[in-house]
Amino acid sequence: MARIRLENLSKKFVNHTAVEDLDLDIADGEFFVLLGPTGAGKTTTLRMIAGLEKPTIGRIYINENDVNEWGPAERDVALVLQQYSLYPRLSVRDNLKFPLQSRVRNLSAQEIDKRIEYASQTLRIGHLLDRKTDRLSGGEMQRVSIGRAIVREPQVFLMDEPLSALDAKLRESLRSELKNLQRRLGATFIFVTHDQVEAMTMGDRIGILNKGRLVQVGTPSHVYKNPRDTFVASFVGSPAINLLAGQASGGKAVMTPQSFELPLGNAPVAGDGAYTFGIRPEDVRVEAGAPVEAKVHDIENHGIEKILTLRAGSILVRAGVPARVQVKVEDPIRFGWDPSKVIVFDRDTGANLGAGN
Repeated sequence: MARIRLENLSKKFVNHTAVEDLDLDIADGEFFVLLGPTGAGKTTTLRMIAGLEKPTIGRIYINENDVNEWGPAERDVALVLQQYSLYPRLSVRDNLKFPLQSRVRNLSAQEIDKRIEYASQTLRIGHLLDRKTDRLSGGEMQRVSIGRAIVREPQVFLMDEPLSALDAKLRESLRSELKNLQRRLGATFIFVTHDQVEAMTMGDRIGILNKGRLVQVGTPSHVYKNPRDTFVASFVGSPAINLLAGQASGGKAVMTPQSFELPLGNAPVAGDGAYTFGIRPEDVRVEAGAPVEAKVHDIENHGIEKILTLRAGSILVRAGVPARVQVKVEDPIRFGWDPSKVIVFDRDTGANLGAGN
């Protein structure tokens, strides 16, 4: 397997900078997720690692080997795309066999059969080996596409949104299967997605890209609890964090233009003044006697819980409540928050003012 190190990596296309000053160190055997919105530079970064794009400046190291001048085949990486990249007229077996038949590999028929058997058992596609790929479902085709990568036994697996074309139930199933696969292989995986649920559930660490720049790197838990800025805070987490503009005054957060106030606890405010206060919906308390009066603006049923959007004047606040809570739109309700979970951001820069970033 392999350690991947990116050093001061940038890529420019004519007048557009896709990736800028990217420094990243991915450990051998790590499942690393690159997360960001469309156009953030995720796919360009992956293509540079694969050798399909050459950096404008910067270096790429695989196991401490500078591979900038190496072609894709020399880098020994496998790329799995959203599009399945299969030969529709060939059987599943022949699709798996195809990348092993080059003269460069010079594998025996027995070794090829052994690798196909291992991949088909790992991905549970053994019963499909003699079926043409144009007769497979989307999930089956993606498994075969991943199988084509596995049989090569590469140093690194590069995956560019491989689940985004699948339905929600199948995505959930394959998320678990891919993570289990990575653990069994002990392989280095770099997984690109714009779906923060995939990032949070699959990654050992995640790196958030925005406009070509790496904003934050950390474990899913750390990034969720300690977002570096309001962009990361709003991008990571579902339902989204509440970001409320207000003033700090006397140890309280006073929201404007609808003036209600809530305690700040030990939140790191640098004196009274204007801030943005972040609070996750699960840390908003809906209960009788809570300090703020509001009305129910919207209700989302998520099965095990409900997400209420509460309206206090012109301010909307999302709160998570148990599914058993009976409530209707426009019902009066009272809420507060857990002061220890409030994240305070600089109003102008959006930076998290708390420690541990």
